[in-house]
Amino acid sequence: MTKILAVANQKGGVGKTTTSVNLAASLQATRRKVLLVDLDPQGNATMGSGVDKSELEYSVYDVLTGEATFDQAKTKAPEAGFDILPANGDLVAAEIELLDMPARESKLKSILAGIAQQYDFIVIDCPPSLNMLTLNALVAAQGVVIPMQCEYYALEGLSALMDTISAVSETHNPQLQIEGILRTMYDPRNKLTTEVSGQLFEHFGDRVYRTVVPRNIRLAEAPSYGLPVLQYDRQSRGAIAYLALAGEMLRRNEQALQAG
Repeated sequence: MTKILAVANQKGGVGKTTTSVNLAASLQATRRKVLLVDLDPQGNATMGSGVDKSELEYSVYDVLTGEATFDQAKTKAPEAGFDILPANGDLVAAEIELLDMPARESKLKSILAGIAQQYDFIVIDCPPSLNMLTLNALVAAQGVVIPMQCEYYALEGLSALMDTISAVSETHNPQLQIEGILRTMYDPRNKLTTEVSGQLFEHFGDRVYRTVVPRNIRLAEAPSYGLPVLQYDRQSRGAIAYLALAGEMLRRNEQALQAG
């Protein structure tokens, strides 16, 4: 059964795109069939996967607006091997155009319904705001992966996202739940980091991933080469962390299926 995950946090700079790209690459490395959907008009997940957003014939925008099919728009991350539904600046227009469409919050869901069986995992990189594109991702997904830094304002942003997830599950997608909270740019020497981390476990318990993603220079460098960190430096702490996250996710999935 296909697992559809939205990687979301309306706060920018928390490692959302980094997580989307590297989770997709790490799951692909475990021989799972993976699709990455770039729903951010900045197209950073597209570029970070090695696909030039300025040379796209079709993008996720064309698929959402019915101008192209999924198969016409999808491409492959050249080094990592996962499929990607790429994005560029055209997606800004989709935000406005979707407002006038019937069933506007379910467009992505209906697109993915037709192709989901081709994949084990579909990872959706959301824009850093709670807009119509993010809503489409939350309506299409079964789980939300929330990357966050352990800092003072992070918990505030988290509660706003929780409210949105609850509202979406009540109105459009009853199966939606928090898949997990991922602590990114983690520095255990920082007192605030350990305090916020403790609060997360207090509030969310086992929904907080045990895996943490450390601050890592190789992780920061990799996107400028159009590579997931696994392809850029397999031995780096960043690559090891995302492989560990993929492993933790797969174990959780298996346990959930067995508990069934």
